[in-house]
Amino acid sequence: MRMRLKKHLDERIEKVAPTLLYREGDLFYALTAGEKEALRIDLSETFGNDRPTVLEIGCGKGGWAIKMAKLHPELNFVAVEKLSNVIVVACELAQKEGLNNVKFLNVRAENLGWYLPPRSFKQIALNFSCPFPKKTYANRRLTSKKFLELYKTLLLKDGFVSQKTDNRAFFDWSAESFTSNGFELFDVCCDLPREQSVVTEYEAKFRADNKPIYALKARISQQ
Repeated sequence: MRMRLKKHLDERIEKVAPTLLYREGDLFYALTAGEKEALRIDLSETFGNDRPTVLEIGCGKGGWAIKMAKLHPELNFVAVEKLSNVIVVACELAQKEGLNNVKFLNVRAENLGWYLPPRSFKQIALNFSCPFPKKTYANRRLTSKKFLELYKTLLLKDGFVSQKTDNRAFFDWSAESFTSNGFELFDVCCDLPREQSVVTEYEAKFRADNKPIYALKARISQQ
C-alpha cells in the first residue's frame, strides 16, 4: 500500500531547507554524469568544520541520528532516508532541537556515491534496515555486495560499518555477505544489552516484545 502524502509536504520541506541538504526527484535520472558530479556535497563547508562524520542510511524519523548528534557534539552526522513523508519529520525535529551537527539527505541509497565525497566517513550505520526476506529482492538489502562496494568508497581507511537488526536470518546473511566481500567482523553480538545501544523507534518496539537485538561491526580487510 502506498504511503499517503502528508499535508503541506512541499511547504514543510521548504521550511527545513537548512537541515535538508538535497531532495532527490525523478529528474535526477535525466541528469548527465557531469551534472550529477556537481551535486557532490562538501562536508567541511556544510558543517563549518572538519570533525569526523557518521553516515546513517535509512534513518526513518531520525531518532538515532538526532540522539547521537546530541550525545556527540564532537561528531557530524549525515542521515539518509528515501521517503520524503518520513524524513521531513526528522528534519523538523533536528531544527527544533537547534542541532547544527546533523543534516539529512532525501535520496536513494544506491545514488549516494554521487552526493557524498569518497573516503569521508568514520562510520556507516545501518539500523534495522529492511531485510527484504524474498530471495529475489536480496540485491536490495543494504548489506548486499553492491552496497558493500559503495561503502568501501565512502569509508575512511580506519572506518567501519555498524549493523543492528532484530532479524536473525538477515543478520546471518549479512555477516556472510560482509566476510565474502572484503570485510572483517568485530564486536559481534547476538543479544545487544540496552545500555550499549542508542535505541531507535524500531528497537524500542522490538525490545518491548522481548526480541533479541543482533549487532555487528565490519571494517575493510587490510590485506
